[in-house]
Amino acid sequence: MSKKIILDCDPGHDDAIAMLLAHGNPEIDLLAVTTVGGNQTLSKVTRNALAVATVAGMVDVPIAAGCDRPLVRAQEVAPDVHGESGLDGVELPEPTVSLDPRHAVDLIIDIVMREEPGTVTLVPIGPLTNIAMAVRKEPRIVERVKEVVLMGGGYHVGNWSAVAEFNILVDPEAAHIVFSAGWELTMVGLDLTHQALATDEVAARIQALDTPVSDFVLGLFTFFRAAYKDAQGFDFPPVHDPCAVAYCIDPSVMTTRRAPLAVELTGTHTLGMTVADFRAPAPDDCPTQVAVDLDFEKFWGMVIDAIDAVSTSPVEA
Repeated sequence: MSKKIILDCDPGHDDAIAMLLAHGNPEIDLLAVTTVGGNQTLSKVTRNALAVATVAGMVDVPIAAGCDRPLVRAQEVAPDVHGESGLDGVELPEPTVSLDPRHAVDLIIDIVMREEPGTVTLVPIGPLTNIAMAVRKEPRIVERVKEVVLMGGGYHVGNWSAVAEFNILVDPEAAHIVFSAGWELTMVGLDLTHQALATDEVAARIQALDTPVSDFVLGLFTFFRAAYKDAQGFDFPPVHDPCAVAYCIDPSVMTTRRAPLAVELTGTHTLGMTVADFRAPAPDDCPTQVAVDLDFEKFWGMVIDAIDAVSTSPVEA
C-alpha cells in the first residue's frame, strides 16, 4: 500500500533530491509539493520547485507556494550554502508545470481533510512555517495526520548556530507549534543527516546512470560539495532532506529513539535548539522520536533507484 505524503520544502539542493526520491519511488504517493521561504526567498524556491518538477516530469502533483517569512522574525536565507538562486550550479529549465492557485497552507488543509484519517504523512524539510499555520488555521488536521516526519533540528548537533539547525532556528516559534502539537513526530536531524554524505563512490554510481536527470543531480552535488567545504568544512556534502522521505518509504533505513522534544525560544546562545530529553526511558504516551543511525547503503540505494526511475519514465513535462 502506497504511503501518502505532502512534501513541504524550500529547494535547495537537497530538497531537489528529496523531490526526485518522492516522485521516483513506487512506495510513495506524492499528494502535493508545497514551498516555504527558507534556503532562499519564497519566489526563488517556488521557481526551483517548478523547475525540478519539470526536470522530473512531475506533471500530476499540485505545487503551491506558502509563507514567505517566519511567523514573527525577520527572514534569513542561506546563500552561502545554496547560492543566490537557491539551486546554483545547474542550469534550470523554464518550468513547464503550473503553480496551484491555492496557498500552500490551504492546500495542506484541503488534502488532509479530504483523505481518510491516519493516511497522510506531512514531510516538512524546510522551516516549519506552513505546517504551523495549517495547525493554527485548522486544528483538526492534528488528529487526522498519520505522522509528521521532518528534516530539522538535532539532539547534539547544530549548524546555523553552535546548537541549532537552520530550519528550526529561522522560525523557532513555528517549530514550537509543530513539535508540541501532540501528533506522532519523527525528527530527522543533523545527527542522522550528517551520515548521508554524497561521497565520490555515490557520485560514481549516479554518473553511471548517464541520463539527463543523473547529470542534473551531479551538477547539484558539485556545487553543494564546494559550498559545504567552504561553509562548514565537510569533505563531502551531507544530503539532508531525502533522509526524511527515505524514512517514510522504509523506516528500517534508520534507527530511532523515542524522547520528549522541545524547542528553545528564549536562550541567548541556544535559540532554536531542539532539546531531546534522554534522562530516562520516554513515557509510554510520548509522541516524538529522533533519528539516530542511518543505513548508508540502503539510503543511497533508494535515492539512486529513484533517480533511475525518474530518468526512464515515459512521462514528459
